[in-house]
Amino acid sequence: MKIEVDVAFAAENVVGESAVWDERQNKLCWVDIVGKSIHRLCPSTGNHEKWSFPDLVTSIGLRNDGGAIIGLRKSIALWEFGGELRHVAEVEPEVPGNRLNEGVVAPDGAFWVGTMQDNIAADGTPIAMSAKTGRLYRYALGKLRPVSEDRFGITNTLIWTDGGRLITADTEDNAIYSYALDANGLLNDRQTVLSGFERGSPDGSCVDAEGFIWNCRVAGGGCVIRFAPNGRIDRVVDLPCSWPTSCAFGGPQLETLFVTSARFTMSDEHLAQNPHEGAIFALRPGTFGQTVNRFSQ
Repeated sequence: MKIEVDVAFAAENVVGESAVWDERQNKLCWVDIVGKSIHRLCPSTGNHEKWSFPDLVTSIGLRNDGGAIIGLRKSIALWEFGGELRHVAEVEPEVPGNRLNEGVVAPDGAFWVGTMQDNIAADGTPIAMSAKTGRLYRYALGKLRPVSEDRFGITNTLIWTDGGRLITADTEDNAIYSYALDANGLLNDRQTVLSGFERGSPDGSCVDAEGFIWNCRVAGGGCVIRFAPNGRIDRVVDLPCSWPTSCAFGGPQLETLFVTSARFTMSDEHLAQNPHEGAIFALRPGTFGQTVNRFSQ
């Protein structure tokens, strides 16, 4: 069955990321990392809001009290939509060459973030990466702590399965991993669930009501894939972009899969021929999503 894909919003994001659906507002939220901005779209009306910041905004999660929790270049902040940032944690101040990347609220209401070697210069141009220096952290009750000694090239995807495992990805390895969590919330028993898929590399993901994971294939992948927690690929859906970056189910019944994308490092010639790069896409895959976890710690 061919799935129709529509352009929900011609965002022209440099690096659109961290899609999250606010079911209370019926709006889609996301960030443009290099564009240093947070966006919110009401698909039913087309109303779009944008807030700009002085430095990178790397991820967004929703809070139970109605605000948001934000990943920046080197810190975590609380934010009321349209208000000022309130910094609550510095991340890896001892590693100035790192920055934050993925950030997702877990089922227990904590905020999980991953770091990576900073690949974005102050002027928004790319910096070549040379080392695996990324780690995963958990922020809750005012405290930030690492959850594993494992190092990552580019941290992406944070999904918690019904079986209590964490699904996460290293984009540089073209691999998706599964971890168990011990009684202290630390990661162990790493298993590779999907590796070497030939289209692009794994970026952001979301989970549907049946427990399957939807993963965006960035860096030329041009698709989202649906796979089971054991790594079995169920479906591949082509997209009219080459760098899909994150996805979230939304709509009145969580029936629509929204996908962000990027145009980072792309030439003017390529963009002229591929005008949908950096857009927000919408498709109805016939499965439904789950409501988002909200920060409550």
